[in-house]
Amino acid sequence: MLRCENLVLQQGAFSLRADVVFPRGEAVALIGPSGAGKSTLLAGLAGFLAPVSGRVIFDDVDVTDAEPGKRPISMLFQDNNLFPHLSAAQNVGLGLRPDLRLTVEQREQVTVALAEVGLAGLDDRRPAALSGGQQSRVALARVLVADRPVVLLDEPFSALGPALKDEMLDLVKSKLVAAGKTVVMVTHDPADARRIADMVALVDAGEVHAPVATDVLFNNPPAALRAYLG
Repeated sequence: MLRCENLVLQQGAFSLRADVVFPRGEAVALIGPSGAGKSTLLAGLAGFLAPVSGRVIFDDVDVTDAEPGKRPISMLFQDNNLFPHLSAAQNVGLGLRPDLRLTVEQREQVTVALAEVGLAGLDDRRPAALSGGQQSRVALARVLVADRPVVLLDEPFSALGPALKDEMLDLVKSKLVAAGKTVVMVTHDPADARRIADMVALVDAGEVHAPVATDVLFNNPPAALRAYLG
């Protein structure tokens, strides 16, 4: 499991506290107002933001001081974080080796991953030649080949239309959640949480609340969530 133990993260004057557990193999949605600290938490978990205090622990191993690439964590960003000069296959291959010196077996892994997300035959396309939805699929394929036990989603599908966003969320559920990954997803939309999340954690007023079963939380929301949902 992934645990924040008395974790305090700070960006400028903003401070976020988290003392929560994300269960192994569960999809947890983070929901709350803009500026509440959802993306800040992901940055801290991924190692892009050093904590002021506290620890990040995965399966009893303290990863607080580990570099992002050394953590058991993959992350999907809002902009998909694709390199424009690399092909779809090369962008996916980065999940296996940053130097892209892939073995024959690893190249086959890339081809299989692209096919799994519906991009068979598009290995040589560069991001500019792909639609927004296809770019999101390339980013997801990279997470698949990296095969790390924790995946963080920082609203990577927010720019997509409703139907395409639902399609990508379904892929996350079928490829990541079904494979037993721990998925932590930032969202502003309760429908997204209901679609794939087992649990939801409210982030509000500089605090990450403990995850609660999705239906339980939305059927009986606390005051802070009611105020956010309107």
